[in-house]
Amino acid sequence: MKRLDGKTALITGAARGIGRAFAEAYIGEGARVAIADIDFARARETARDLGDAAIAVELDVTRQDSIDAAVAAAADQLGQIDILINNAAIFTAAPIVEISRADYARTFEINVAGTLFMMQAVARHMIDRGIRGRIINMASQAGRRGESLVAVYCATKAAVISLTQSAGLNLIRHGINVNAIAPGVVDGEHWDGVDAFFAKYEGKAPGQKKREVGEAVPYGRMGRAGDLTGMAIFLASDEAEYVVAQCYNVDGGQWMS
Repeated sequence: MKRLDGKTALITGAARGIGRAFAEAYIGEGARVAIADIDFARARETARDLGDAAIAVELDVTRQDSIDAAVAAAADQLGQIDILINNAAIFTAAPIVEISRADYARTFEINVAGTLFMMQAVARHMIDRGIRGRIINMASQAGRRGESLVAVYCATKAAVISLTQSAGLNLIRHGINVNAIAPGVVDGEHWDGVDAFFAKYEGKAPGQKKREVGEAVPYGRMGRAGDLTGMAIFLASDEAEYVVAQCYNVDGGQWMS
């Protein structure tokens, strides 16, 4: 028996990076997976790469009609949704005096409202079907503290941790466990954009910030997407039945709580 045999999962932002790693790990544990992403062409490519256990659904977490359609499509094609991973998010950085309302609004709309209303839509599906489901939100070490240039992103991830706690307490009465994972610095293509923010505002050479943050991790390197999959499998499994409203750090020792 694999740990997720017979289970189905909807993973947002799963066409690439951490989301794709989760999908691959879940399929390896016996689950079928909906690859949900705003980049539908890449989501379909990823689903083809992962084989018959994966399907692709188009999803823009800033639009309620898209959320509803993606949940309906995933439920229809997979039969039901047992697990949701809220992985879709964006990063932004700027000094306090340069933060724009547009950037603030967009980051909160994707990282916070997207997480909340995906939880809501999938929880309604689970309650209607009597599913004892699992919801896993992607927080961050950035949600545990402030950072000089990362006020908006930090605030969104702190909000994700808080939403996880409140939703966890509210939904467990329906047999739905809600928890979160807080990664540290995780290598991947997104880090080109992150590095560019720090090159701009801290005057660093391209690649310098990435090297510095990797060297500062107590484990000795930046995280990799695969470092997060064990926790994601555990929280979706029967072993986590009694785990409710928690946020787990998987960060190589960057934050202790």
